[in-house]
Amino acid sequence: MSVSKSIIEKYVLPTALKIAGQKHVLSVRDGIILNMPFMLIGSFFLIFAYLPVPGYGQMMTNLFGPTWQEKVLYPVKATYDIMALISAFGIAYRLAEKYRTIDPLTAGAVSLVAFVMTIPQHIMFTPAAGGAAQLVKGVMPMGQIGSQGLFVAIIIALLSTEIYRFIHNRNLVIRMPEGVPPAVAKSFLALIPGFCVLAVVLALRLLVEATPFGDINTMITDLVGIPMSHVGGSLPGMIISVLLIGILWMLGLHGDTIVLVFIRPVWLSNMSENLEAFQNGLPIPHIITQQFYDLWIAPGGTGALLGLVIFMLIRSRSAQMKQLGKIAAPGSLFNISEPMVFGIPIVMNPYLVVPFILTPVVLVIVSYIAMTTGLVAKPAGIALPFTTPIVVSGYLATGGHISGSILQIVNLGISLVMYYPFFRIWDNLKYREEQASKSQKEATVTPVTEQITS
Repeated sequence: MSVSKSIIEKYVLPTALKIAGQKHVLSVRDGIILNMPFMLIGSFFLIFAYLPVPGYGQMMTNLFGPTWQEKVLYPVKATYDIMALISAFGIAYRLAEKYRTIDPLTAGAVSLVAFVMTIPQHIMFTPAAGGAAQLVKGVMPMGQIGSQGLFVAIIIALLSTEIYRFIHNRNLVIRMPEGVPPAVAKSFLALIPGFCVLAVVLALRLLVEATPFGDINTMITDLVGIPMSHVGGSLPGMIISVLLIGILWMLGLHGDTIVLVFIRPVWLSNMSENLEAFQNGLPIPHIITQQFYDLWIAPGGTGALLGLVIFMLIRSRSAQMKQLGKIAAPGSLFNISEPMVFGIPIVMNPYLVVPFILTPVVLVIVSYIAMTTGLVAKPAGIALPFTTPIVVSGYLATGGHISGSILQIVNLGISLVMYYPFFRIWDNLKYREEQASKSQKEATVTPVTEQITS
């Protein structure tokens, strides 16, 4: 064990730490997370529009007319369908914030403008009555500012901020004299760096337009998005992802932060496609989305720790384990695992490494098979907070199918089975330690008591 631990500390841990602290990786994560509050807000309206209650739709139509649902979905369009726009700003802002040498607000605005410049402002329109498709200019395709444009937004945000920083740090800027309001001075500081960013992006756009790809979005989607979607959206890719997450957590690193930054864009894109299909009454195309991981693979948080917490509460012989279970239970009920990971601890714990890493893998396989065979409804693209308790979240995330809740209960049962033998070993070990400590204290106290008495 000491040899393997030495190898991990010498070779694996330094690399993982570098990835965890890498500015660009963290900026992509933090920038995309900027979408989360808006998507959750949109989800509330989405649930309200498709509330799975018999007779609800007819009642609303009678009260508010046949277009009530379309109007309720306005906030959904305003939140889900501008995901790439928000990310383009947020990623650049967070990266500039980490560099501390350039204004984050300006960097975010420049990135947003650069991203919009990559989008062809025309669409092909086919009349509903039939006829030839027509080219309509002066419009922006909604798909490219939503999830379909997420990869482009990430690349442009990182590229534009690096160009901006490169120019700014060489003092190639226009500085205003003292006394000029700070907001005005910052706007002039951005002139030359912003011009250079847009010039580079314009050159890239013109270069790509001369290729068979036609536009930057198509090129990046074909070269990056499609391969990533096959990896991140596949069963083997999902298994590899949860394995890496578990291994990194065992090393004391935030595995979700490190791994999901590369996979989350694919999951969010799949989620948007599922939502569109759900709204149009079409078959749900994807199983693996952000909701699939959050709500079915991680009951109780990373490692599916809710089963372990239940055993700690009702089967512990060790006072330490029982007390820790009481402390961790509220967080685990809402899928927060940190109190367990660092409290037991699970980090570098050879007794719990096997169930912590393998339980999510088993849950991925079981859940995927259940959904792909049609036994359980697929996630409908409804964004729920990862803190939503199981049973409730399974029902809502599938658009009102009880099968989603049943699968969560089954997965909890699997986690109970997986953790029990390892929990027993660890609990007995802690119990023996407590008894030995108690006996030692009694042995120490008794001679002192006898001496005082005599």
